[in-house]
Amino acid sequence: MLFAMGAAALAVAPFPANAGTLEDIKARNELRCIVNTGLAGFSYTDSAGQWRGFDADFCRALAAAVVGDASKVKFIPATGKTRFTLLNSKEGDVLFRNTTWTYVRDVDVKLTFVGVNYYDGQGFIIRKAAGVKSAKQLNGATVCIQTGTTTELNLAEFFRVNKIKYEPVPIETNEEARTAYLAQRCDTYTTDASGLAATRATFDKPADHVILPEIISKEPLGPAVRHGDDQWADVVRWTVNALLSAEELGVTQANADDQSKNSKNPEVKRMLGTEGNLGGMMGLDKSWALRAVKAVGNYGEIFDRNIGPKTNIALARGLNAQWDKGG
Repeated sequence: MLFAMGAAALAVAPFPANAGTLEDIKARNELRCIVNTGLAGFSYTDSAGQWRGFDADFCRALAAAVVGDASKVKFIPATGKTRFTLLNSKEGDVLFRNTTWTYVRDVDVKLTFVGVNYYDGQGFIIRKAAGVKSAKQLNGATVCIQTGTTTELNLAEFFRVNKIKYEPVPIETNEEARTAYLAQRCDTYTTDASGLAATRATFDKPADHVILPEIISKEPLGPAVRHGDDQWADVVRWTVNALLSAEELGVTQANADDQSKNSKNPEVKRMLGTEGNLGGMMGLDKSWALRAVKAVGNYGEIFDRNIGPKTNIALARGLNAQWDKGG
């Protein structure tokens, strides 16, 4: 039970206000959220210029939890190269940008990853007409690859282990990779498999392109904050956990208000603020999680709406299913 609480904890006083990220956000009444420059299904602008997608919804949930309004988000687009600089220079408060949790990023770049919101792995996309059935057949291929990402090292190691050669075509954004690949500047494009599916969904003829079967890495993607602000890390971590738990507990965008008033489940009551004061322990009010779920729905709703089987991207839950459904 993620939202279990001992009897002694019921009387704990609210978290003392520190001059950290949380207080800065409250003072400006706006969350600054670093996202991808444009990746269908994850973070992109629609025809009206509004940010949409899986990661964008997590930003909105966090804004709802912290400042009480899901619209109070300033989206800061970043490339693979610029995302960590923007976070560590305090131009952004949190990074929700399909970013892999790695040792170097945690220890050396000084990021605190607060959880995983999407389990992924690196793959390859190629034109069906090329007749390639396996990534091991890519000897001599030109490969579009985003700089400043884990995919660079994974790619080099895969080709070295399999004793085949490639020529990298470095690019900085997913849109540049899409353009270069479609212009046949590279034979194949490699990135996280979810990103490949998202990119293929934007092609005029997606069926003319195949994602090869090999997944050459493990890519736990998740939000990150700066080292040294544990209170803010807790707020981001437990907002993500609340969305995951809401799905498990049957709390949805549509029934959240009713559940907060009428649920007989003690964990639901604690999470939604009817019982106890979990929010106060980290500098928020009692209804922080209720607002997050009401703003964007639970994890399953976020997934299905943006990248699930009924969308153009058509990703299955797979490893991202609930724990009791194989995830």
